[in-house]
Amino acid sequence: MVRDPKVFLMDEPLSNLDAKLRNQMRAEIIKLRQRINTTFMYVTHDQTEAMTLGDRIVIMKDGYVNQIGTPQDLFNKPVNLFVAGFIGMPVMNFFDNCKLLLEDGVYYAELRGVKFKLDEFKQKALKSNNQKPCDIVVGIRPQHITVGEGDLSAKIEVSEMLGTEANLHAMCEDDEVVMVIPTMDLEIDVSIGQTINFTTQPKLLQLFDKESGNNLIWYDAESAQNNAPVCKEYSF
Repeated sequence: MVRDPKVFLMDEPLSNLDAKLRNQMRAEIIKLRQRINTTFMYVTHDQTEAMTLGDRIVIMKDGYVNQIGTPQDLFNKPVNLFVAGFIGMPVMNFFDNCKLLLEDGVYYAELRGVKFKLDEFKQKALKSNNQKPCDIVVGIRPQHITVGEGDLSAKIEVSEMLGTEANLHAMCEDDEVVMVIPTMDLEIDVSIGQTINFTTQPKLLQLFDKESGNNLIWYDAESAQNNAPVCKEYSF
């Protein structure tokens, strides 16, 4: 800092600190960066550090860049299964053996025999991509699940009460499902062994091609070929 460098390189600087001190030091680094107004390049395996400290994040796997974007873009618009599973805590739920259906010009996602009519944005995006019906993996973030209603069901195996919220670990047939539920909204029995119904909003579904793992909405093949993987944007 005394030499006023153009770039600071940080390689997991907080990895050896305990959780409480790590939180404090994250805040200190943010304040430091604002004060000296210099670029920081920060390497970390901790997604919380990446999301809170980064203006732009580069997600790498096996030496290859999978996606570049803002923290919010990576959370809301993951380009493939790896990015979707890496960003977010608890990790995104993935439901295998699902289908993308096209009936009378309308797209549906079929999940465990339940059909979700996709929202208008996804309808337009899929049509603009000329997307054909196919086998897919459906992703749902734990925070986007509503319990106590809907046609999907799961059997609770673990119930973690964390004060303001509860993390429910359940099995929906062969798929493990994690649900994050505010405790003030819990009006049903969530004890171990109980079977509960759940659902989500179609606009919150993430749709991934079964074979490639790419997001049917957000993967941009052209940018990936140019080695600058960013999410695809639409103007309707």
